Amino acid sequence: MLMKRMILLVTLIFTASLYAAAQVHLPDFKLGGKAVMTDVKMKDVSGKEYSLNDLKKANGLVVIFSCNTCPFVKMWEGRYPEIKKWADEHQVGMVLVNSNYQKRDGVDSFEAMKEHAKEHNYTMPYVVDKNSRLANAFDAKTTPHVFLFDKDFTLVYKGAIDDSYQSADNVKSPYLKNAISQLAAGKMVAKNETPPVGCSIKRKLD
Repeated sequence: MLMKRMILLVTLIFTASLYAAAQVHLPDFKLGGKAVMTDVKMKDVSGKEYSLNDLKKANGLVVIFSCNTCPFVKMWEGRYPEIKKWADEHQVGMVLVNSNYQKRDGVDSFEAMKEHAKEHNYTMPYVVDKNSRLANAFDAKTTPHVFLFDKDFTLVYKGAIDDSYQSADNVKSPYLKNAISQLAAGKMVAKNETPPVGCSIKRKLD
């Protein structure tokens, strides 16, 4: 147990250093702002192409920036199917977006994305963000990083999925699920921003 904790600590410190090193100047996408690039088609692992407009449902859309290998994604992605089901029940669309341009020839290649989606039984679209354009437009920082939009593509929540990446059993505050419920009920999202926790997006820097 001690060894596992030490390995996790080293991983987190290394990840944090990568995140700090990979910062680029991006526009601050504030709550209440409108999504851009909603009509841009992105290739899904199914071979189909989708835009955010295509995937939005009656009450909105949740966009999660994700990838194949980040330790934080690996700890959270077991909850993706539950989030998808919850979103469907509340008439909110869901899409996973891979913006890791710098790893496109390796662990985040399109073929690797297809294999990863199949292995983990993804039931939601998992699309390629070419040249990290969507990540840059949204000021997405980590994998995972959540952005929840209402039916008019107004940003109503951004941040983490919940308060425990280590285990679903330890979750006390399911931020995203709460936000989806409140959005669907026509209420203001009570906790509309939390710090994103994850690996830095390996975006295109120029």
